[in-house]
Amino acid sequence: MSSTIASRLDRIRSTLPPSVRLIAVTKQVSVALMREAYAAGIRDFGENRIQEADSKYEQLRDLPDITWHGIGHIQSNKAKRAVELFDWIHSCDSLKLARRLNRLAGELSRSPQVCLQVKLRPDPNKYGWSVERLWQDLPELDRCEHLQIKGLMAIAPLGLDEGETATLFARAAQLAREIGQQPWQRLQMTELSMGMSGDYALAVGEGATMVRLGRILFGERS
Repeated sequence: MSSTIASRLDRIRSTLPPSVRLIAVTKQVSVALMREAYAAGIRDFGENRIQEADSKYEQLRDLPDITWHGIGHIQSNKAKRAVELFDWIHSCDSLKLARRLNRLAGELSRSPQVCLQVKLRPDPNKYGWSVERLWQDLPELDRCEHLQIKGLMAIAPLGLDEGETATLFARAAQLAREIGQQPWQRLQMTELSMGMSGDYALAVGEGATMVRLGRILFGERS
């Protein structure tokens, strides 16, 4: 199986610019397969659920150079563990959560790197800021001294065709540029976390700097 993961990884990397960071999404992926991915060169692992991430973190402590990415919605009662576990939090999706993460990061002497999750089309199944609300909240987000806010995260809703998906990713990139042009004290907009197994090529074409790939790397989950 390791050769399968390695060959898939080689194929994927051949399609990615060197500047794009590949995050292996390991929801429902076994620790054994994660070790095989690590042996094939993966160092960035993305988890959706705190409980699953917690277990894997403990089992993979012997691999100290892993970077852990939180990519799923974070409930308030799981925020502390998220700050403890994750080097990157892609799914900061509200000012309320940002305030909580910032306070906890200060208490824990942590400084996670953060992406702000935006919702560019109405989608009842997705969390995130509307564009209007994000602009309202940015001044306070800029004062979150314990968070390294680095960019935006965007997820395309199901059911879009390629043109609609590319347009959505282009809008996210344009929004990041517009935000980045403002004179913030801390806030940066250098990262765009967007693109998954079915649409990552479109995301890269519109400026993604991080892609979150699961199925294309590990195959279908059981």
